[in-house]
Amino acid sequence: MPPSRRSLLSAGIGTLAAGTAAVGLVESGLVPGRTMMHTALGLTGENGVVPEVAPGPELSGTFTSAERAGAQVAWTVAYPPGSPTDAALPVVLALHGRGGDHRSAFDQLGLDRFMAAAAADWPTPFALVSVDGGASTFWHRRRNGDDPQAMLLTELLPRLAERGLRTDRIGLIGWSMGGFGALLFAAARPDLVGAAVVVSPALWREYSEVRPGAFDGPTDFAANDVFADQRPLDGLRLRVDCGRDDPFAAATREFVAGLTPPPAGGFQPGAHTVGYWRRMAPEQLRFLAWNL
Repeated sequence: MPPSRRSLLSAGIGTLAAGTAAVGLVESGLVPGRTMMHTALGLTGENGVVPEVAPGPELSGTFTSAERAGAQVAWTVAYPPGSPTDAALPVVLALHGRGGDHRSAFDQLGLDRFMAAAAADWPTPFALVSVDGGASTFWHRRRNGDDPQAMLLTELLPRLAERGLRTDRIGLIGWSMGGFGALLFAAARPDLVGAAVVVSPALWREYSEVRPGAFDGPTDFAANDVFADQRPLDGLRLRVDCGRDDPFAAATREFVAGLTPPPAGGFQPGAHTVGYWRRMAPEQLRFLAWNL
């Protein structure tokens, strides 16, 4: 016997209700798929496009880092177009994300070309410096003696000063793992950091939530908990950006709420992706140029 009109209607309403409930669960984060769904619906925003311009001059080098337990560390300095490589420019350190290295800021994000496209209009051109901080150190001292923060302070910055760059007040930009590292560095040395941009920072409120390998254990997590005391960041010229569909968005919102005054930046359509980071790069570099 074929189904009645009433039974078909009831089934349709049930399916619609189930579908609505499923969307609600995804939206609330109770089941996975929110970011995938929002990306498919175009709700995470457009991907940024690296400008098709020639970058300025670059210098690269390596050194054996005592602070990083004898690791061979590579670095690159990107200058604005037309700048000599001995120019006394202020420094912005770019701290890469997990799995990255000193080339990530340029080869992956294209920050040298974003800088080349806009530096002529900046009040304070700067040299953008990227260095190997370790693929998964999370930019803090680890139990094996690898200390990328100390490397920045005692090994990299003196080398940059020897090349004529200004290192008395520096800028920072970091994304994901590097965003966390930038917060750690700025909180430890607020006297040294003139301005900082933190992008999609890898933040967790509890050790039980931490991605494996980010910390050596609960004690290490507690010793590097940027939520524990946010007062050193008070008054810092700080910009924090995070995509609304980023897995770190909730923790980042909580962190931003604890800052005085509230930082620049905000929460835009986006996820934890290179496309989002590229889209945000022009305004973030401009922020540094106007606040160094």
